[in-house]
Amino acid sequence: MEVNGYKIEPGANLAGADLTKARLSGANLTLAMLTGTNLKDANLTGANLEKANLTNATLEGTNLSGANLEDADLSGANFLGANLEGANLEKANLREANLWGANLQGANLQGANLSRADLWGANLTDANLSYADLEKVNLTDANLQGADLTSARGSGVNLAGTNLTETNLTDANLTGANLEDANLEGANLTDEDLAGANLQGANLQGANLQGANLSRADLSKANLTGARLTGANLQGANLTDANLTGANLEKANLEKADNDKGANLTGANLEDANLSSAKLKKALLTGANLTLAILSSANLSSANLKGANLEYANLRGVNLRGVNLRDANLRDANLSGVKLASVNLTGANLSGATMPDGTIHE
Repeated sequence: MEVNGYKIEPGANLAGADLTKARLSGANLTLAMLTGTNLKDANLTGANLEKANLTNATLEGTNLSGANLEDADLSGANFLGANLEGANLEKANLREANLWGANLQGANLQGANLSRADLWGANLTDANLSYADLEKVNLTDANLQGADLTSARGSGVNLAGTNLTETNLTDANLTGANLEDANLEGANLTDEDLAGANLQGANLQGANLQGANLSRADLSKANLTGARLTGANLQGANLTDANLTGANLEKANLEKADNDKGANLTGANLEDANLSSAKLKKALLTGANLTLAILSSANLSSANLKGANLEYANLRGVNLRGVNLRDANLRDANLSGVKLASVNLTGANLSGATMPDGTIHE
């Protein structure tokens, strides 16, 4: 097969060739040398490019739907606006490739190297990115709805404004990732490593963050209503203006969590959670479940805990200045060393509680 005077066959040397708008659908170019080749607007649908070398090739607007690019070297290649729908890119090298606005819907990128690649605005819905290297990749405003990122390595990845609804991120490493304003509604983030991640303004409604590491993460203004955070690590996390209404934080670690103002934990489940030295000033905790919670040395000044359940909770040395505990359940709670002068305890249940002077309330 010849196109524009070039022989198209497995192992062909087409380095630097001009194949602009070439019709190469179904072509067999396995192990071909295509470094610096111009394939702009070419048709390579269903083509076989397994283990081909396309380093720094131009594939702008190229149609590669259904193409086989397994183990191909695509580093530095330009895929601006290219169509890679359903393409096989397993173990491909896409390091520093330009995939701006590319269509990768349903593509297989399992184990692919995408480090430092630019996928701004790319369509990756239902794509397989499991075990992929996403270190410092730019995925700003990309669509990853329903994508599989199981065990992906993405430290420092930029996911600002990205759609990650129903995305599977189980065991993925996103330490230091930027997820500002990202949509993660219903996403599976079980055991996810998000230490130090920027989740400011992110939508995590109904997301599964069970066992996730969110230590030092910025969750300010994030929406975590109904999220599952059982056993999650939020040590030192920023919860300023975060919405955790109805979230499940059972046995979660919120030690030294920071909240300048406005965190909403209405109806949240914080049973057996560790909130020691946490800053929850002016937090809304009405109806929250804090049974067996550890709150020692926490700052809850001006917080609203109306109707909250604090049975058996440890409030030793907690700052409760101006706190509303109206109708709260403090049965068998430890209030030793707490100043109750400005606390609203109207209708509160204090039976069996250890009072500030060490006596047991009858």
